[in-house]
Amino acid sequence: MNPPLGSRRILFLSAAVLIAAAALWGCSKDRVSPMSPNTQTDAGATLRLDNPAVQSVMRVQDHNTPSLMRVAGVIGTATGLNDAGQIVIKVYSESKLAPGRIPASLDGIPVVEEVTGKIHAMKGGGGGVSHTAAQTPPIQLGTSGSPSLDIANGFCCGGTLGSLVSKGGQQYILSNSHVLCGDVANGGNGRVSTIGDDIIQPGLIDVNCSASGQQVVADLSSLSTLFPPNSTPNVDCAIAQVRSGMVRSDGAILEIGTISSSTVAAFVGQGVKKSGRTTGLSRSSVSGLNATINVGYETECAGTSFTKTFTGQIVINNKGSRFLNSGDSGSLMVEDVNTNPRAVGLLYAGGSSIAIANPINDVLSHLGATIVGN
Repeated sequence: MNPPLGSRRILFLSAAVLIAAAALWGCSKDRVSPMSPNTQTDAGATLRLDNPAVQSVMRVQDHNTPSLMRVAGVIGTATGLNDAGQIVIKVYSESKLAPGRIPASLDGIPVVEEVTGKIHAMKGGGGGVSHTAAQTPPIQLGTSGSPSLDIANGFCCGGTLGSLVSKGGQQYILSNSHVLCGDVANGGNGRVSTIGDDIIQPGLIDVNCSASGQQVVADLSSLSTLFPPNSTPNVDCAIAQVRSGMVRSDGAILEIGTISSSTVAAFVGQGVKKSGRTTGLSRSSVSGLNATINVGYETECAGTSFTKTFTGQIVINNKGSRFLNSGDSGSLMVEDVNTNPRAVGLLYAGGSSIAIANPINDVLSHLGATIVGN
């Protein structure tokens, strides 16, 4: 069984720690055709959410997404660009669809299939030494971490402690819900995630599945956004209150440094980077906006599978899982600039060709928090 891609799980049945691999299982009729040369040129330069041409295509995408998602094998849609620089509706599929299964165009807008495989939350992974080793407090973020009790069904799990946020005058580590509070059903380990759970660095996946003697850096402060009764439609996020002296108060992220306290919206072609537990510092570009996507999760580490559908998501190029891989869930995605980059999204799912992020402002709005930065 594949674990969610946002965090990593390890079999702990023997002294040899076996790393589990993961794969990406994370409306109106007003429109404009992108076929004219002017539209192509403008869209290629400014494919942003506030671009009227983009908004028109997204309306067509949203109107047709329910019927497209009913096609067997389709797992999502988005607005993006084709190789010719035209604005298109992208259809993501588990495997190549037979001819005629999806239309070639909708209201004059080209439809492009992109085979991605299934999308999974990124709970799993490999590892770069600097992002998996125990740090001397106060720690930097973009590092391995997990709840101290994230063990069930013969596996332990973990992901990335992504960034620092502020709420009500207190500081919190921001990561994914499925990383910090992924136990959502009383199953193989006989418990569910509870406010106050210890969050450790490194995570269990990097300390042979044993929390004994490991440093506690924060205490869980919010519960699952993925599973009833607290399920919300479009974010996979949670926070843990920092323990005194354990996390750098400037929110520095490994290999990125300090970030801006402001945020920026995603646009297609935007250069982005992240610092995560498995792939460390990696760079890519945004390939799709307004994505509707099905993401596979588990009710606990190596638990029962369930699927959650998100809308309004950011899609990022992830060829060969080089940008985001199992164990990178919870990483903060920022713009690719050298000094004080602005946050763009919170990464949580992916596969071998695309990665998925919540828009950061949706995350902060849900939590009532702000980014700690300059």
